[in-house]
Amino acid sequence: MKNYLHLENGSVFEGELLTKSTEKAITGEIVFFTGMTGYQEVLTDPSYKDQIVIFTYPLIGNYGINEYDFESKKPHVAGVIVYEGKMSHSHYQAKYSLGEYLDKWNIPLLSHVDTRAVVKNIRQEGSMQAAITAETAFTFEASLNGLEAHVASVSTKEIESFGEGSKHVVMMDFGYKKSILDSLVEQGCRVTVVPFDTEFEQIKELKPDGILLSNGPGDPKQLEYLLGNIKKVITNFPTMGICLGHQLTALAFGGNTKKMLFGHRGANQPVVDLKTKKVYMSSQNHSYEVDEPSLQGTPLQVRFRNVNDGTVEGLMHKDLPIFTTQYHPEANPGPIESSSQFNDFLQMIIDYSGREKAYA
Repeated sequence: MKNYLHLENGSVFEGELLTKSTEKAITGEIVFFTGMTGYQEVLTDPSYKDQIVIFTYPLIGNYGINEYDFESKKPHVAGVIVYEGKMSHSHYQAKYSLGEYLDKWNIPLLSHVDTRAVVKNIRQEGSMQAAITAETAFTFEASLNGLEAHVASVSTKEIESFGEGSKHVVMMDFGYKKSILDSLVEQGCRVTVVPFDTEFEQIKELKPDGILLSNGPGDPKQLEYLLGNIKKVITNFPTMGICLGHQLTALAFGGNTKKMLFGHRGANQPVVDLKTKKVYMSSQNHSYEVDEPSLQGTPLQVRFRNVNDGTVEGLMHKDLPIFTTQYHPEANPGPIESSSQFNDFLQMIIDYSGREKAYA
């Protein structure tokens, strides 16, 4: 069935809808992902909440969907754009085709689109709204900001516990990926996942050894009303922040964040550790960055930097046991070169064990 991808700048691309037709247009911010594999993880990553994802690799769906690589219980994307998505899957673990899986959740899969031309539009003009519809004409009525996802829609509603390790990590859930949880459990941690707006006193009662601020969707400034609580939490316990958690840490200490032209998404972003001079290939998914000049006068300093464009990829506190990564050390999808950051987090917890009063 013929459908159309409309971009906010007026560009229109024709494609073939591989899932059931929808009664209304599907809208959202359009973003592109550059990895050759990992589409299952992308679809179920809460950070992609309500976004239309276009995959630059042409053969998406060729190994199907399995029961093991989900990052959450359901897909969060609004729509999927590919060049070729209708193919037989051959992986022995596959249970569904890409189309079957998206059909189950009423998410449109539009194929045979000129993905290269679409990505050129995004790279040249920046993030914009998009719509998938059967209509040849479409008018955008809402602003992009009005369509951005809220953390409340993907965060857990109740406290959950995982693992049986000797070190207790409380993860504030802004839209966490399952692979982050798995990485902590593999490190021998007992993990308690709490809602994103859990107050300091309730977290303190859980007696954590460390705090992890998770990834999540949307503009970090949507959570400005929580910054006081977040600062109180992270200045009382050893803390690691990932992606949105990294941005919230910067805001909590007086820094600023800003929207990037088209963000970083993919499994091939080089990051240098300014402390060790080691370069990692990293997995990333973010539209916002920490504005480096805004860190002047704060207790934060840049620890990691993107090799390609020089953007801030991680921070460390000058005095307290706090560090962050804009990239995803748990990968999935992507290289696992930077997974050692979880080792560093655990070592930081061990080093500061019993020293809470020294930095409370």
